[in-house]
Amino acid sequence: MTDWNAIGDDAFREEVRRFFETAYPQELRFLPRRLRWSECKPWYLTLARKGWIAPAWPKERGGMALSPSKQIIMAEETERAGIGRMPDQGITQVGPTIMRYGTEAQKQKYLKPILDGEHVWCQGYSEPNSGSDLASLQTSAVREGDVYVINGSKIWTSMSMDATHMYILVRTDRNAPKKQEGISFMLLDMTTPGITLRPIRNIAGHEEFAQVFFDNVRTPADSLVGSLNQGWTIAKALLGFERLGIGSPRRPRYAFTRLEKVARGRGLLDDPAFADRFAQLRLDLADLNSLYGRYVDQVRRGETLGPDVSILKIWSMELYQRIAELLVEAADEKGAFEGDVDFDDEEVDVLAPFYMSRPGTIYGGSNEIQRNIVAKDVLRLPGK
Repeated sequence: MTDWNAIGDDAFREEVRRFFETAYPQELRFLPRRLRWSECKPWYLTLARKGWIAPAWPKERGGMALSPSKQIIMAEETERAGIGRMPDQGITQVGPTIMRYGTEAQKQKYLKPILDGEHVWCQGYSEPNSGSDLASLQTSAVREGDVYVINGSKIWTSMSMDATHMYILVRTDRNAPKKQEGISFMLLDMTTPGITLRPIRNIAGHEEFAQVFFDNVRTPADSLVGSLNQGWTIAKALLGFERLGIGSPRRPRYAFTRLEKVARGRGLLDDPAFADRFAQLRLDLADLNSLYGRYVDQVRRGETLGPDVSILKIWSMELYQRIAELLVEAADEKGAFEGDVDFDDEEVDVLAPFYMSRPGTIYGGSNEIQRNIVAKDVLRLPGK
């Protein structure tokens, strides 16, 4: 097995770039939407066969065990090549969670199918009345013999229409003294009878989400991860992984690349006022890269992400919005056109980053909630 960390960063970048340029389908580059599983499964399996599907996983679990700098290189080259995001929650969230909290039987059952693309995961967290206040969730799981019976609903479930499995938070004790207590973390097969999906279109008209309904869904008792009623502890750890993923420089970098194309096409880099704003965003993106690398290194060492990772999510998503807004402004009258627009022989979809950035300060826990977390749990500021 290749020790990628023993290779210099420049040589590693060249290797990754060469492979991405030759192996990734041209027709799937720079799409302004999330890829469906049927579109990206061949690429997923290509990466799996090459051993590149799980950059951060340890080698003993089939991963690359990349250093933070090389993970960032891979992310940068993924963006440079226009490679679309795959349904990756198995790799980025479920897998690390099972490694940390799951039984050996659960590790044997679930980890390899993630790597092999046999299991595609979605997240069952938010509910119609429990979004950023996730601990108020009401979807229930009641033990009946050797199964749990689940009833309730989840919403904004990204790419659930393509998922084979869901990791879900359920209330298993309604009499717990605190709302964070009495919650359990379970793994659920999406083919289980009683599950119904209703797709939701986003602002750009794409079906990326769904509301999921559970009507007496029976799942084996061994689908419970960790201890009963201790799911909030696992959820916080997994939310750390999620905020690490959301905080990745990939999205802001995607928008910045397009901003640079538009700016060059319209000659805006010669304008001192625009050049100043452009330089500030470039520096902000460099700061985000550095911050992201720090947290990636923490995960690679097997350390638990603390509440301070909320800073990463805040910075990334607000930077993403600032870049997308300047992109629309820089495009001038063409900023109102949907789809690819020509700028001095460069085709740029101006509105896609704008559309995609708008919900970024809401999903994964709104930025207002993240600021509260930082104030309370990092800065130790007094409450009301």
